Amino acid sequence: MSQFSSSFWDVYISVITLVSVIACGVLLKLQSVRKVAGGSTETTGHTWDEDLGEYNNPLPRWWMWLFYITIVFALVYLALYPGLGSWKGLLGWSEVGQLKQEDAAAAAKYGPIYDKFAAQNVVALAKNADALAIGQKLFLNNCAQCHASDGGGSRGFPNLSDSDWLYGGDPATIEQTITDGRNGVMPPWGPVLGAEGVKDVASYVISLSGGAADSIRIARGREIFAKTCIACHGADGKGTPALGAPNLTDKTWLYGGGEPTVVETVTKGRQGHMPAWKGILSPAKIHLLTAYVYSLSHP
Repeated sequence: MSQFSSSFWDVYISVITLVSVIACGVLLKLQSVRKVAGGSTETTGHTWDEDLGEYNNPLPRWWMWLFYITIVFALVYLALYPGLGSWKGLLGWSEVGQLKQEDAAAAAKYGPIYDKFAAQNVVALAKNADALAIGQKLFLNNCAQCHASDGGGSRGFPNLSDSDWLYGGDPATIEQTITDGRNGVMPPWGPVLGAEGVKDVASYVISLSGGAADSIRIARGREIFAKTCIACHGADGKGTPALGAPNLTDKTWLYGGGEPTVVETVTKGRQGHMPAWKGILSPAKIHLLTAYVYSLSHP
């Protein structure tokens, strides 16, 4: 990759940019000083609708000077701001620097508010209207894309407004989930169990939550489940929060509880990723966000 980090490209980009801008000015100048011999108006020879001719007149002065202004503006801009390779501009501006300045200003303005709420426990904040109003804004800006604006979730993204939790719904666990993220892995069992074995264990899993399934497949699936699935989901199928393994005995399904979907899950496995928000949101913001998420299932 060294060829893409060479200083040659800085020079190349700078030269191409400057030559292009200057060439526009030269072209404009050449097109605006052309004289027509004898004072007559020259046409291009193109005529439409019998008498609508195309004349070769000079550019209007107002348009020409407007174009010159844009060229001067471009040169001034390239001198003041980054735009020519690694040139940082006379003003030394950068989007990263501006972001840091805006973050610092926001921290100075709103920091005391977050610090006030950071000293309170999550359960108390979940009943505080002012804290929930801020927490809701944090949720809508950072979490609603996956979990929906009301926290109801969608296929593959957990519903945060019910009492079903993969890793646990207590304040400390929610805060840890938001801070560090989660990586849920359901291994693919299709190559191990085969098509019939997958259908058998899927039938048993469906039956755990009261779904209708073939009794013969349920019996065979129970034996397969005991050998391959209890390590994560437990002997009773109620899951293991420490591993994020879901409870299979309720009627809550992350990807769907129909037979085709359960068969697909067992066959291909699932990969669930919850990104870590530490480093993106401050601890005080995560604390308020935790309170809001907690309030969704504890109204």
